[in-house]
Amino acid sequence: MSAVVESIMGDNAKPVGRSSQAVQANPANPASHANEEEVAPMVAVLAVRSPRKRGPGGGLLFQRVVPPVLGLALLVLVWQVIALKTSSFPTPWVTLKEAAVMFSDPFYRNSPNDQGIGWNVLASLQRVGMGFGLAALVGIPLGFAIGRVEFLSRMFNPIISLLRPVSPLAWLPIGLLVFKSANPAAIWSIFICSIWPMIINTAVGVQRVPQDYMNVARVLNLSEWKVLTKILFPSVLPYMLTGVRLSIGTAWLVIVAAEMLTGGVGIGFWVWDEWNNLNVPHIIIAIVVIGVVGLVLEQLLVALAKAFTYEQVNN
Repeated sequence: MSAVVESIMGDNAKPVGRSSQAVQANPANPASHANEEEVAPMVAVLAVRSPRKRGPGGGLLFQRVVPPVLGLALLVLVWQVIALKTSSFPTPWVTLKEAAVMFSDPFYRNSPNDQGIGWNVLASLQRVGMGFGLAALVGIPLGFAIGRVEFLSRMFNPIISLLRPVSPLAWLPIGLLVFKSANPAAIWSIFICSIWPMIINTAVGVQRVPQDYMNVARVLNLSEWKVLTKILFPSVLPYMLTGVRLSIGTAWLVIVAAEMLTGGVGIGFWVWDEWNNLNVPHIIIAIVVIGVVGLVLEQLLVALAKAFTYEQVNN
């Protein structure tokens, strides 16, 4: 018993004023039994003081609720400090009052250039949906083809490597030149920036399908359609959804910048118009709305990915 405690406690477990070697040399020595009796309460105290796991309710609530609340409180505090240092910057309270007035009627419409923030968000979402949908219709099948056929992979790899790093806004003048209109040009910018993550992730997913699956399909003499629907699609689906998730985030970023340049109805144009009016509280409200909409879109795609992702359950 004393040897075990000594290995745990180190020098603190050795008896004071006695030689530990003498105690170990003579097990019948009563001092050794006394030493064990003195150390036993110390071991019990260590066991009592050992950290305990939190309950499933309180600990989980603390970890999930308190950190986000503290993060938001820190953001508001920094915002308040900046507002106190800069007279032209609105405080959180002023912005909150403006938001209450704005969201009391978000869908008013006085003229084409004077509409509520709700109509502007819907217009931006419509452009994102069209550009993103076209990118999915082209990018996902092209990713399957590139991943499945090595010749196509070698042919398209230089094109993707060359065009993917180009800023999406650099494509906007090309869209204006070709389509002669701001709305199709903005949709074109969303399309060209959304297509690359879908192509790359889908192609990588196809290339990472286990070769054993393809060997079984070859032995069973399955048609290409059967291979696509029964083997490739279920295996590639997580990769494909990851590409879709990355694409929707990029598309929502691009539409705000594109609308600032093209004008019309949209959340990006609304932000720029409020800047021309020097209405800073409305700009901050628009920034929060843009962030919330982007977060909702991402969480919807995360839920979709979880619904179609099969995880192994360990019993």
